[in-house]
Amino acid sequence: MQFAAPAERYNRFMGRYAPTLAPALADAADVVPGRRVCDVGCGPGGLTRELVARVGATNVAAIDPTPQFTEACRRIDPGIDVREGVAEHLPWANGVFDSTLASLVLGFMSDPEQGVREMARVTRPGGTVAACMWDTTAGGMTMLRLFWTAARRVDPGVDGEVAMAGTAEGDIAERFRRAGLIDVVGGAITAHADYVDFDDFWEPFTFGVGPAGQYLQSLSGDRQADMREACRAALPAGSFSLDARAWYARATVPAETGIRI
Repeated sequence: MQFAAPAERYNRFMGRYAPTLAPALADAADVVPGRRVCDVGCGPGGLTRELVARVGATNVAAIDPTPQFTEACRRIDPGIDVREGVAEHLPWANGVFDSTLASLVLGFMSDPEQGVREMARVTRPGGTVAACMWDTTAGGMTMLRLFWTAARRVDPGVDGEVAMAGTAEGDIAERFRRAGLIDVVGGAITAHADYVDFDDFWEPFTFGVGPAGQYLQSLSGDRQADMREACRAALPAGSFSLDARAWYARATVPAETGIRI
């Protein structure tokens, strides 16, 4: 999926969780100095920034299909190898990275199975592949749970984001196993974001970012207003913080060459 919103709007909507989510995923993937790493579906660079801090810009590569996001990512540091492209066709040779990561991307791939195989292909034997997606199936991503709960009050048949790849517990780990990865470990990581007030929570939904924003824009003005009030009723007055749970998995690329072709 290619996002149309400017990078700064994405950052106000979802990027505000990156300062806590990115370190959690990098820790889960054991990203440490001296490694060469790739950020697949980098967006405006929330995870990329964390990787640069850990291993240095010249050891980081990043890719995203959205031009304004890759441009924002390049502005983090000119030493980053930033490419415009998709996860299903990564433009790097076999085995060039020690670790390949994808944060909040798997569910937006047109072919998640191929995306995982490509992540494995560009990672060396013995290297690490890791990914995470928000828990939108069990409701662990509070911001999105509040939104889709309000949506179902005006449209009981709406699916929300529960059918997206990686959003159910164990789904990412199972996809890794099917791709031939070994030593698969799965679990949950947590993040949070702070909001100045309700308007700071609600306005980013109106930007049309991701499935939630696109769904909101599809509604009539009256239905949007109904959803807004339903969300307002579920949140405190003044400033607040929201927790967010993501399901993750990490795995090792085996020595065999079967998944590397």
